[in-house]
Amino acid sequence: MDRLDAMQLYVRVAELGSFSAAARQMGVARSVVTRQVAALESHLGVKLMARSTRKLAVTSAGAAYLEKCRVILNLVETAESDVGEARQTPRGAIRLSVPLSYGFKRLAPKLLDFALAYPEITLELDFSDRRTNLIEEGIDLAIRITAQLEPGDVARRLATERMVVVAAPAYLDRHGTPLHPAELIHHECLGYTGSSRHNWQFRISDTFESFAVRSRLSASNGEVLAEAAASALGVTCQPQFIIAEYIADGRVRQILADFPLPELGVYAVLPGNRYIPHRVRVLMDWLAHGIANETLSRSA
Repeated sequence: MDRLDAMQLYVRVAELGSFSAAARQMGVARSVVTRQVAALESHLGVKLMARSTRKLAVTSAGAAYLEKCRVILNLVETAESDVGEARQTPRGAIRLSVPLSYGFKRLAPKLLDFALAYPEITLELDFSDRRTNLIEEGIDLAIRITAQLEPGDVARRLATERMVVVAAPAYLDRHGTPLHPAELIHHECLGYTGSSRHNWQFRISDTFESFAVRSRLSASNGEVLAEAAASALGVTCQPQFIIAEYIADGRVRQILADFPLPELGVYAVLPGNRYIPHRVRVLMDWLAHGIANETLSRSA
C-alpha cells in the first residue's frame, strides 16, 4: 500500500460519500478504492468509515484522520509545486464553472486568450447559472456573482458589478414611472427565480431596506429578464454587464437611480481545504488582471 495514494483516495471517498464516485473522479476501478481504504483501516487498526447498503459515513476516528490527511496532502502538493513552479511551464487540466451571461459577455475572450497563452493547460468550461458543488463535481474553480458568499466558501474577489432598475419606455408610458421603491408593489416586476424573488433591496438614507414586489414572470437567467423588460412586460433589476447595451440603444430606461441596490461581487471560488495548483492560481491571476484592465478602460 502506498500510504499517500491511499490517503488521497480516502479523502475523495469521504468528500464524495461514495466509493464509486471517488473511483470515477480519480480514474481508477472501484475495487482499487475499496482495497486501498480497507488497507488503510487495517494499517491504522480503526474503522474510518461506517458502510451500509444505503449510506457511507465517516466515523469519529475517520473524521479526525480526514483532517490530518488533508493537511499532509496539501503539504506534499505545496512542496512539490514550490520546487517545480520556478522551472516548469503551467500544465494540466482545469475544470472551470462560469455563469452563463457573465461568462459569455465578460470572460469568454479572456479564457480564449488564456488558452492561447498556455497551450499546455487543458480547459474544460461549464457555462451554467446553477450553483455547482465543486468537490462533488470535480470543479477546480468557479466564478460566482453574488451579494453574499455562502459560509465556508474559499474565494478571491475579482470585481464588483452594480445593479440597476430598468423598464421599457412603452411600459412606463402605460403604467407610470415609480419614484420610490415602495411604488414597485403596483408594478409587474421581473425577477430571478429563488426564495428572495418577492423582495428587492434598496438603500434608503444609510441603510438597505426590503420592498415587496409582485410578478407573473420570473427566470433563472438575466438575459431572459432583460428581453422581457425590453418587450414592455415589466420592471427588472439587472447587473450592468447584462443591461448596459439595452440602456445604450434605448430599449429600456433606468429608473429609481436615487435608490442604489446592493452591489454584487464577482468571486473566484475554490474547493475548500485543498492546495491550489499552480495552474489554477495562474488562471485566477489572469482573470483578475483582465477584469481589472477592462474595468479601467470602461471608466476611462
